[in-house]
Amino acid sequence: MMPFLLIPGLNCDGRVYAPAATVLWPHGPVTMANHLEGEGLAQIATNILRDAPPRFALAGFSMGGYLGFEILRQAPDRVLKLALLDTNPYTDTPESAEIRRRRIEQTRAGKYGLVVEQSFTGLVHAENESDSGLYSIHRAMAETCGPAAYIRHQTAIIARPDCRPMLGSIGVPTLVVVGEADTISPVAAAMEMSQAIAGSTLAVIPRAGHMAPVENSLAVNKALAAWATA
Repeated sequence: MMPFLLIPGLNCDGRVYAPAATVLWPHGPVTMANHLEGEGLAQIATNILRDAPPRFALAGFSMGGYLGFEILRQAPDRVLKLALLDTNPYTDTPESAEIRRRRIEQTRAGKYGLVVEQSFTGLVHAENESDSGLYSIHRAMAETCGPAAYIRHQTAIIARPDCRPMLGSIGVPTLVVVGEADTISPVAAAMEMSQAIAGSTLAVIPRAGHMAPVENSLAVNKALAAWATA
C-alpha cells in the first residue's frame, strides 16, 4: 500500500480532491496536505513535508503543483510517484501578476467575496459557468481558506520560480492532467511538461477547464486510477 499526499490549489481545500480520493483509497492511505501554513512556496512545502508520510505518491492541483515542484527540490527521495493536475512549470507573466496584485488589493479592501465570485468563470469550462453545484464548492472552499491565506498564496505564486529546468530530472512515474479548456494552465503547458518528463502520461480532460478534478471527475479518476496502479 502506497500513501498518497494530495496538495490543493489556491482557494481550495480537500473538497477539490473528494472524487479522486475515492479511487485512491483502495491503493493506500490518502492525506490532504495543509497548505495554509507558511509564507512563500518554500516554507509552505517545508511545513507540508514535516507532516507528510516518510515516502508518498504526490498529487498537486494548480498551486499544489507549484508546491509539488518545491517538494521535489527539498526532498526528491521521498516522492514515489507524481501527478500534476491543471498546473504549469512557468513563472508568472507580468499580466497574470498584475491581475493577482489587483485581487490582493481588492481583498485587503474587504472585497474578498467579490474576488471569489468574479474568479469563478475563469476557472471552469464555458458549459459549467452556470453550474450552481460547482460554484457552491468553489465558494465554500474559498471561504474555508479565507482572505489572509489568499493574500499569502497569491504573493507566493507571483514569486514562484521557473520549474522547466528541473522537469528532465523527474524520474518517478508521472501523470499530467489538464482540462481541455483550462486557460490558467493550458493544454500547451501540460504538453510541454509531459514531453520534458521521461515516460510521463498526459490526460486531456474533455468538458473541463481549470477545475477538472471536480468538473469531470470520472475522466480524471480514470487517469488517476491508472497512475496509482502503474
